[in-house]
Amino acid sequence: MAESQRGKRRLMGEINVVPYIDVMLVLLIIFMITAPLLTEGIRVDLPKAAAAPLDSHVNEPPLVLSIDAQGRLYLNVGASPKQPINDQTLLIRATAALRRAPERSVLVNGDQAVSYGRVVQAMVLLQQAGARKVGFQTDLPPKPPKAP
Repeated sequence: MAESQRGKRRLMGEINVVPYIDVMLVLLIIFMITAPLLTEGIRVDLPKAAAAPLDSHVNEPPLVLSIDAQGRLYLNVGASPKQPINDQTLLIRATAALRRAPERSVLVNGDQAVSYGRVVQAMVLLQQAGARKVGFQTDLPPKPPKAP
């Protein structure tokens, strides 16, 4: 009788996917929480200008160089994007990022209080790193009050 029961038992060929679904839901929640935190940058007081947005056909997020009022540089790539970096580090990180995606957009967030010379120095470093086009980020100017 033991042999007759053995012959009737079959191996299950199905995979239990419930644990995988649980893991995927946890990962989804983690990514949903951390994604907005990755887009934060350095606080700079951008100049006001009514400029048209730049076209970006590359899937990579833009490379953003921020320059605060004291002239410190921040780049949105690397292990610590909220830590100021020196000119050499900017050149190394920007070169690496632009080698991976040569058509990547490059944007400069320059505080309106920073000297023009410091912005030009940073742009020269971006050019040396391989940036083909550099754009400036601005805030929209305040709308004039409507006449009564």
